[in-house]
Amino acid sequence: MIDESLLNSLNAKEKEIFKKGLKDLIDQTYVIEDEYKKLNESYTSLQDFIHQIIEVQPNALWVLDANGDIFLENSEAKKIGGILKQFQHEETTKEVEFESNFYLLKRVYQGDKAIISATDITEGKRQERLVSMGQVAAHLSHEIRNPIGSVALLASTLFKKVDPSIKPLVMEIKKSIWRVERIIKATLLFTKGLQTNITSFTLDKFIPECEKSVQHYSYSKEIAFSFSLPRVEIKGDFELLNLVIQNFIFNAIDAIEEGEKESGIVSIEYKENEQDIVLHVKDDGKPIENKNILFEPFKTTKTKGNGLGLALSLQIIQAHHGKINLLSDEKGFEIRIRKSSD
Repeated sequence: MIDESLLNSLNAKEKEIFKKGLKDLIDQTYVIEDEYKKLNESYTSLQDFIHQIIEVQPNALWVLDANGDIFLENSEAKKIGGILKQFQHEETTKEVEFESNFYLLKRVYQGDKAIISATDITEGKRQERLVSMGQVAAHLSHEIRNPIGSVALLASTLFKKVDPSIKPLVMEIKKSIWRVERIIKATLLFTKGLQTNITSFTLDKFIPECEKSVQHYSYSKEIAFSFSLPRVEIKGDFELLNLVIQNFIFNAIDAIEEGEKESGIVSIEYKENEQDIVLHVKDDGKPIENKNILFEPFKTTKTKGNGLGLALSLQIIQAHHGKINLLSDEKGFEIRIRKSSD
């Protein structure tokens, strides 16, 4: 409020000066208000910009205030917010396992704020584990290969000389040795890497190989086999693809062995397709328990095997520019290989 007595005491010139000063003050107030609005808009825009910056980061990111409360976080951080409980205030770097994944946590300070990032290193850990397990497996395979070769030779000699009543027992020994030799071969192939030898052949060439492999495999239930492979030309590495087909046959046999029924059927069917060679390998055995680890090396839900069969099969099929899929309407797998895979 302006004092009226003060105004009345002013002469005309002083009143004019006062009026002009008041107008300038009001105008300056509007200018300051306008600048404040612009500054506020700029601050809001800067906040949005900072939010966008941390949001596009592939890692989880938090900004904590001096009290340790979350000041800022991106959407990745919100997904795994509970991980911060495992990161103590005095720690600057730490590897943490959270919800079956591994993360590398890092903390840096900017003024009174702490910036924490969490990088998913699960795949790196998995690769480290595979390399380590692969090295051990390869070493053991090399160590086992020579004595197994000697045992196989002795078993063959023994089979020729023993009484006929003992031959079935020796045959089971030979089957077990054959299986160990397959495991050794698969392990060395997986750990050393694949080199394909592409040739042309027809699918029906796999039939006698499938029949022979079944004769070498031990199982106790009544299992019927159907290998419907036509005389259709394919280009690929015959030995490696033969190994793939045998792996799926043995998986099917194991599934029937572990199932509740006393008998089962294993079949391989060829499906007509213009672009690909398509094979369906099916069985009516025990359902697949964990589809997420099907092709994970050294992991298996079966009582038999070392968890390399499907992983190696996928590696071989991918080397032929193909795919392996689970069938949706029946229990089994679909193998797809390009008709021209060289």
